[in-house]
Amino acid sequence: MTSLIFEACVANIESALASEAAGANRIELCNVLGAGGITPSYGIIERVQKLISIPMHVLIRPREGDFLYSNEEFESMIRDIEVCKDLGVAGIVTAILRENGNVDLERCRKLVACANPMSMTFHRAFDLTADAFTSMEEIIQIGCNRILTSGQRATAFHGASFISGLIKQANGRIIIMPGGGINEKNIASLRKITGATEFHLSAKMIKPSKMLYRNEFVTMSGEEADEYSHDILDPERFRKVRENAIA
Repeated sequence: MTSLIFEACVANIESALASEAAGANRIELCNVLGAGGITPSYGIIERVQKLISIPMHVLIRPREGDFLYSNEEFESMIRDIEVCKDLGVAGIVTAILRENGNVDLERCRKLVACANPMSMTFHRAFDLTADAFTSMEEIIQIGCNRILTSGQRATAFHGASFISGLIKQANGRIIIMPGGGINEKNIASLRKITGATEFHLSAKMIKPSKMLYRNEFVTMSGEEADEYSHDILDPERFRKVRENAIA
């Protein structure tokens, strides 16, 4: 049987450690998962790199929102990649698009060159491209190792047939890794439909704060925000996804 790779998407040190204990083959380290992820801090990258033994890929995304970046943002991405290389990180996860929804080939080539010899994943900006199959061919040409995608749908399960088509066209030239909404209930069907061998998931749960004193009148990020909890990876859910995929 083909070996399956399970990449845990994590946004804090606790989740990174839990994912390794739960059997993750690799992590993608990011920050602010609620916004689709942005680049984590130098300190977090350095600490996680020291604490885990499985490969770590780091998200290089300077802000939330679209994937059309200014010159200053692009230069910051280059610097973040250089930092990851200096720290011995295994890979990066990044992408840049143009105004028309095409891949920004010139800048993405520079990102690939800067990242070498680290692995390069073209992240879910791919799901916002105007022509996914043409974009995939371009991404292959510029030297990326894999594409993270939900099949241009809200979740990978809803985009499963589309992902299957991408994998067939890729024909082993690049890894197509489904991600987005993958859980213990849909992983078996997703694997069967797509034929994918790598999967990206967060397996989140809510961890209540241990704070004793609480000011319920103040929020830091909007009226509905809960300042006394945060998301972490649930190792039991992650294990269940792996078990159901393999069963």
